[in-house]
Amino acid sequence: MAVIGATERPGALGRKPVDYLLRYGYEGRILPVNPKSPQILGLPAYRSVREAPGPVGLALIMVSAERVPAAVDDCVAAGVPVAIIASSGFAETGAEGAALQAEVVARARAGGLRLIGPNCIGAVGFHHRVLATFSPLFMAESVPFEPGGLAVVSQSGALGFGVASLALERGLRPGWVVSTGSDADVTAIEVLRALAEEPGCTGLLAYLETVPDVTALRELAASGKPVALLKSGRSAAGSRAAASHTGALATDDRVLDGALRQYGITRATDVDDLLDMGRAFSGPHRPRGRRVAVVTTSGGSGILAADAIAEQDLELTPLADETRRQLAEIVPPFGSAENPIDITATVLSDPSLLDRSLDTVARDDTVDMIIGCFCVMAGADVDKAVRSFGRVAEQYGKPVLVARTGADFLAPDAPAQLRAAGLPEYPSPARAVRAAAALARAASGAGATRPPVVAPPGTQHAVPASDATEPQLKRLLAAAGLPVPPGREVSDAAEATAAVAELGGVAVLKAVVPGLLHKTEAGGVAVGVTTGEAAEVFARLAALGGTVLVERQAPDGVELIVGVRSTPLGNVLTVGLGGIFTEALDDVACRLLPLREGDAAAMLGELRGARLLEGLRGRPAADTAALLRVLDSLSALTTDWPTGFELDLNPVRVLSDGAVVLDAAYTLSKGAAA
Repeated sequence: MAVIGATERPGALGRKPVDYLLRYGYEGRILPVNPKSPQILGLPAYRSVREAPGPVGLALIMVSAERVPAAVDDCVAAGVPVAIIASSGFAETGAEGAALQAEVVARARAGGLRLIGPNCIGAVGFHHRVLATFSPLFMAESVPFEPGGLAVVSQSGALGFGVASLALERGLRPGWVVSTGSDADVTAIEVLRALAEEPGCTGLLAYLETVPDVTALRELAASGKPVALLKSGRSAAGSRAAASHTGALATDDRVLDGALRQYGITRATDVDDLLDMGRAFSGPHRPRGRRVAVVTTSGGSGILAADAIAEQDLELTPLADETRRQLAEIVPPFGSAENPIDITATVLSDPSLLDRSLDTVARDDTVDMIIGCFCVMAGADVDKAVRSFGRVAEQYGKPVLVARTGADFLAPDAPAQLRAAGLPEYPSPARAVRAAAALARAASGAGATRPPVVAPPGTQHAVPASDATEPQLKRLLAAAGLPVPPGREVSDAAEATAAVAELGGVAVLKAVVPGLLHKTEAGGVAVGVTTGEAAEVFARLAALGGTVLVERQAPDGVELIVGVRSTPLGNVLTVGLGGIFTEALDDVACRLLPLREGDAAAMLGELRGARLLEGLRGRPAADTAALLRVLDSLSALTTDWPTGFELDLNPVRVLSDGAVVLDAAYTLSKGAAA
């Protein structure tokens, strides 16, 4: 490893990496590069990387920004495959710095050199004691250096190493910590993807400030390794979601949320949440599904756990009949043999209660994970509980997470005992449940590996013209299998009257005027028009400057807004409650296209107003299956549409039998390809 800009000067940043590599026992050769010093900290120093004895696998560049291009050229000439640029003074400083950054990246790419940074604090590999960093974390008198399976990747160097320090303090053992800074070449997601391929990697934690590359995100999800991301900027994005049309609602932050759900990646809310998930990822077992059993010595803890499970994408499994029968014989009468299983404080006088209950629950095929909750237990009682939970996890291969609500002075050795047993530990049931949800999402997610919905033959590349009218759009939608109302365009009053008669004597008439997107506000829609009224209504609508569309009037139903638009992440489908609810409740769900099996149903499940589809106060239930077909067909049609478009189907009315697209609008952004 070459350290370009290495120095012996006390306090200088260029001294720290060499000092760390020596102090912590780097397994490879350390090559300080400084043309003014023949020796640094007892090591031979070299004028350039080219003059150092090769091969060099990694270079850490720690010179001023204006000297970085020459350092990159030196690395290219020496055949270095990867360099970390710790230097600042690039894109973060403005246009001049951005131009310098672009020049550096271009030189590196031309020479086959990959760059991490610039403006980063470097990287650490605990397994081989690679400390390519100047982070003050390693100035501490004692830093735990036992390598583990967690990877920590951060665009912010200080925050990333701060997270790593907290992980170490809490008994977690990272194997890798990488800061990527400006992500000028290698991105944080690319680093995560590479680390996911490491056989010893058990889980990945990341802090991001910019939207990731979706291709790399899909590949990361497909790795099967659990991933949790802490992405900043949520509140700013939320403030932009004000208008009721699909484009405004599908903000980048909302789109990222949908993409992460889609791929089985968990979004952490803060650093503590991120580390809680990392603790779960460090465990040796993975769940087969999302069904959870809670075993508790405290009824209150069990209730809290049940409440938290209801708020997550988890199921408090009802347990098999035989399991409940056996538990009824084990659990005291004043406890509960139902899930959550409350064995009560009787366990203090009869420790076998816990073993017998846990064995019974773990044998149940309806249980994918167990959350154990106990409070204010101390001394030998804690020792016995830890042994019981650990034995069951190892014997049955199911994840067991422990919520131990009580002060550390009650059982000072408990955290170490739980870690040694491979049991993720949390101070409250809710935190244990959130971590369990992240574990289940990773195990069952990987949406990127499921086959996408396929468009009907002949519709795969059907794209509307830039000036497509509603009738033209609906013909295209119908050809792709989406339900639209029967109807036709008319050009005079006689045709309008005949069309209304053909559709049963009552119809909807709409003005078809190029560029008129909000027809209702312009008085361009009339409903409940009879044959006797058709001529008069036609004349009024035609006066707006176009033709008139006559359609069958659809029965009452639940109205939703459905749309697709292009974003920097890719084409995105959005669904939400229609009408005033879209804007008032901001109740929408997003997914990147293509949708895959289960994505459409998951989107509906996220809507707070989804109960409206079930039928309330005597109203019939809506045909949810028909709505799911609409979403899947729309995905298949629009996945490959070019960038710069927005398609709104507003509303889509879901009936008791079927669904129908009542209105459609298509727009292109300025400069987009028609």
